[in-house]
Amino acid sequence: MSIIRDILEAYVLILVVAALLSWFPEHPGSPLQPVRRVVGDLTDPPLRAIRRILPPLSFGGMGIDLSVIILIILIEIVIVII
Repeated sequence: MSIIRDILEAYVLILVVAALLSWFPEHPGSPLQPVRRVVGDLTDPPLRAIRRILPPLSFGGMGIDLSVIILIILIEIVIVII
């Protein structure tokens, strides 16, 4: 079970990286572009599933996407259960 826990904890770190990368604009030819692509490939499928259930909240023209936080909480619950 330790390997599963380690993989889940690593995935949480990848989710944090995805959230941090979303704060910065994407520029063509940027050295971060390959990182964004890999992180997006790893995180987008489960985040899209959560967004279908709970779309981003909008407050006066500003959107708040809670999918990353929800996924991290779910993963942390699974880690505690394991």
